[in-house]
Amino acid sequence: MMKKTFAGIEPEFADYEHSKICLQSIPYDGTSTWGKGAHRGFEAFLQAAENMELYDIETNTEVYRQGIFMEDEMRDFTSPEDMYTQVYNKTQQLLTIDKFLTFFGGEHSISIGIIKAFYEHYENLTVLQLDAHTDLRPSYQGTPYNHACAVYDASINCNLVQVGIRSMDISEKQYMDPDKVYFADQIHRNNNWKKESIDQLTEDVYITLDLDVLDPSIMPATGTPEPGGLSWYTLINYLQEVFRERNIVGFDIVELAPIVGLRAPDFLAAKLYYKMLSYKFI
Repeated sequence: MMKKTFAGIEPEFADYEHSKICLQSIPYDGTSTWGKGAHRGFEAFLQAAENMELYDIETNTEVYRQGIFMEDEMRDFTSPEDMYTQVYNKTQQLLTIDKFLTFFGGEHSISIGIIKAFYEHYENLTVLQLDAHTDLRPSYQGTPYNHACAVYDASINCNLVQVGIRSMDISEKQYMDPDKVYFADQIHRNNNWKKESIDQLTEDVYITLDLDVLDPSIMPATGTPEPGGLSWYTLINYLQEVFRERNIVGFDIVELAPIVGLRAPDFLAAKLYYKMLSYKFI
């Protein structure tokens, strides 16, 4: 049986040897606290991608021709700690290959091990978090590897810039750098937020993108769809500037929890992934 490829691209653009891009799926949903279903996100993402046009009008490119190799998905974790360890070890391994690394969740806890491997690999790394939630709890529900803890470790060990935030627990304020947080309401009122946030990024940047950064009017298929999020063009215009101004070393997209009968969010996730690749390889 022929191995499935991203967006149904021809095998010549999906083989390991000739691909410049690596896609690792981690369909884990072990610590979600309300809306479950992120473990089904990657399958829905792939189905949507197969129905997506592969020519990007904005960049005048067909980025799939750079080659997109899909690693075997990571499953069968016994605990949040086991998930973290396996993802961390796998990311360390992937960082030894000469490919642009991308990851698709699953819930946001998958990013903890990925980010640790990246900040150990890159000397002066920025993590750019696009998210509705701060995710700065040191531990939640008995584990530091909960989705609510997704960037706590990053906040201690590298430069963390947070964009789109509009929900948090008061206990997280002590771990937050208010000068590097761009709340959603400020984004809607402040025309300078893009430049100000990009100025705070170091040269090498890893992007962790929780789909709930978007407004639930266009992205309802997440575990906690917070009102007041970013629009499609606000997000992609910002991402284009970030990719142009800095060296993006990898990224993840997390928290797609498909809604039966509603395909638009799945398609949005596929389009967003492809847009980000298009910005990287323009």
